[in-house]
Amino acid sequence: MNLKKECYEVGALLYAPALNDTVVKSIVNEKFGNKYSMAFCLEDTVSDAAVDAAERQLVDTLRQIHCACKTKEFYLPMIFIRVREPEQILRLMNMLNDSTEILTGFIFPKYSLDNAKSYNDIMKNINMSSDRVYYMMPILESKDIIDYATRKEILLQIKEHVDEVKEYVLNVRVGGNDFSNEFAARRHYDQSIYDIKPIANLLGDILTVFYREYILSGPVWEFFSSDNNEWKEGLIKELALDRLNGFVGKTVIHPKQIAVVNEALKVSRKDYEDAKAIMNWDDKNSMCVSKSFGGERMNELKTHGNWAAKTLILAEVYGIN
Repeated sequence: MNLKKECYEVGALLYAPALNDTVVKSIVNEKFGNKYSMAFCLEDTVSDAAVDAAERQLVDTLRQIHCACKTKEFYLPMIFIRVREPEQILRLMNMLNDSTEILTGFIFPKYSLDNAKSYNDIMKNINMSSDRVYYMMPILESKDIIDYATRKEILLQIKEHVDEVKEYVLNVRVGGNDFSNEFAARRHYDQSIYDIKPIANLLGDILTVFYREYILSGPVWEFFSSDNNEWKEGLIKELALDRLNGFVGKTVIHPKQIAVVNEALKVSRKDYEDAKAIMNWDDKNSMCVSKSFGGERMNELKTHGNWAAKTLILAEVYGIN
């Protein structure tokens, strides 16, 4: 099981189009808070005709953030770039120059058997020639994992590619909207992605293949406004199901969603105390089972160990309710 703390710290990943020329002020002035990650998107949020302009704007954005770090103290989030194709990574690394100092890594949309080797090779080369680690986060959202007849085989082959660069993989992400598009489905704020059974089954298959070795992040939630905060209630519901099924963190598309995600990632006092008791079990105790902190359930050393280790990391990163 993956217990690397930094893999749990991505949390709420806020997306912004790379063409956004106002986001610098929000980051430097901490308008988004002090517990989130940032993704600048060059893919779906940018038209084909505007890619060059988006790259130039992104370079300028990261330059401004990098310069601001030298003159002002502020929360600097993990920063990722969502690229369109492997070759774009090398071009951006050359364009960014010293601004790469604030770059955490890259996000690879529609990571598949067709492009995995190219992405992997570039990440290996970048890291071999650097004195620091640049991370990658592949997104599983391509059409080749939709087909039920070949899904298992393809997912296992994709995992083999991910395993080749495991040391650089911070999260494995999933593309809820791409899957929804394939099934012509779209949830409302009183529904969750798990109510769309074909997608729920697909997410379950992805979790089954990857979850024991990687941290997976939950799919985007589209709603950020409604008359009576129904959007927030729906997000809270889906986050609870995300967490129950094994996802940690979530792609978000509006700053209002960040605090909701962070709150959902907190650990309850009862879970924290139980996890602590399990991880600090007395070796001299011949009994491997005991009553929980709240006296309402069973703690068992041999079957709750992984849960306990994960729970303590989440408590350290996101706090305790």
